[in-house]
Amino acid sequence: MSGIYLGDSGFIELERTSNNLPLLSKLDPEDVNPARSRFSLDQCDGALITGDKIEVSTVDGSDLQLVSGHNFPDWTGYCHIDAVGGIYLYTSYENAINGGQTNALALIQPSSVQDIRVKLERARFRCIAKVREYSITTSRDTVDITSLGEEFRRSYTNGMISGQGQLTCLWDYEAANCADDSVSFPHYLSQLVIRTRLGGAFKGRFYLATTDDSYIWYEALCIVSNVAMSFEPTQPITSAIDFVTTGAIELKMGLPEQALLQENNFYILQEDDDSRILLDS
Repeated sequence: MSGIYLGDSGFIELERTSNNLPLLSKLDPEDVNPARSRFSLDQCDGALITGDKIEVSTVDGSDLQLVSGHNFPDWTGYCHIDAVGGIYLYTSYENAINGGQTNALALIQPSSVQDIRVKLERARFRCIAKVREYSITTSRDTVDITSLGEEFRRSYTNGMISGQGQLTCLWDYEAANCADDSVSFPHYLSQLVIRTRLGGAFKGRFYLATTDDSYIWYEALCIVSNVAMSFEPTQPITSAIDFVTTGAIELKMGLPEQALLQENNFYILQEDDDSRILLDS
């Protein structure tokens, strides 16, 4: 007798990413307020979102004068953006989401103007909280292969897989329970659709069925294309997010790969300084 799977075991994980577009700016001494552990950047409005993992580096390779005690050309960690665009830096995602000055890194005032580069770093996959339902559609595009050689013709006879989908969430902008404390909020996707400077891309895992030792899921790079908010008296506010895929769609089975992390959420590297990440088995 074959089993019947119910949709109540599905969920979505999201990895923050970008279109590899760096943000270039100038860091002026007056942009940094060490007393409040806060700084600002020119032309940064809407580019960064609370919880983003970022790398801040100097363009000329000199030491970055920003984080107290950090004498290197670059710094990598998490950011929190306040209501007026001020930036706080943290070593963990959880502290960045919560914000506040208590856990923010101490800053120093630069001695002169520095040209800096800010880019988004790939972070770990995190569960999307309060998802009510989602759908994903895959389709195969028809490709004109009449002008291709025989080898390429065999490769592209069946066309390329593309996809689109929608997910509906109970709208939230504060902490909410998920599988653990590694959670992103529906509010993030609402911010993502209007982020034009660094792109509205994310990498998603859309789980269909789960057991204690096995998962089935779709995995794809996506771009948020539309966010619709629904308001009704006495009813929860809901958010419907439309997305399209931008690369290959993979249907996977087994256990998703995860990186071993230190307590501060940074990756563990091999002892020979090789940049490859050690993965758990």
